[in-house]
Amino acid sequence: MEFITHSAAETEALGAKLAAVLRPGDVIAYRGDLGAGKTAFTRGLARGLGVNESVTSPTYTLVNEYLGGRLPLFHFDMYRLHDAEELFDLGWEDYLTRQGVCAVEWSENVWEALENPITVQIIPDAIEASWRRITITGGRTDANFSL
Repeated sequence: MEFITHSAAETEALGAKLAAVLRPGDVIAYRGDLGAGKTAFTRGLARGLGVNESVTSPTYTLVNEYLGGRLPLFHFDMYRLHDAEELFDLGWEDYLTRQGVCAVEWSENVWEALENPITVQIIPDAIEASWRRITITGGRTDANFSL
C-alpha cells in the first residue's frame, strides 16, 4: 500500500494508524535515507500504541524502549551496525521474546535477521520537502491492513 503524507504530523498519523493493527512480536523494518521521516513515523507508532513518552532517535543508544503502551515498543537504529551478527550481540532474540513491537531503522544493515517484517519505505518528495511517499508491505499488512 502506498500513501502520500504532506507533513510530519501526517507521517505520524499514518504511524498511529498502523499501530492499531500491530500484534505482539511484529517487526517494522524501515527503509529510507537520513531525514526521511523514520523517527516521525515511530512517534506515530508510539502514540498509536498509547505511549506517552517523548520518542527520540536511538542513534547513539542503538535501542530505545517504550513500555507504557498497549504493547512495548523497541525502537532500534542499526545505522552503525555492519551485519546481523552484531544485532544478535545486542540481544535481538530477547527483544523478540518480550512480545512487543520492534521498529528497526536502517533495517537493510541487518536484513537477514528479520523474519517476515512489515516494511515501511519512506521517500521524501524531490520538490515538496515536507511530503513523503510511504509504502507499507509485508507481514500481515498485505492481507488485512486498511487505513
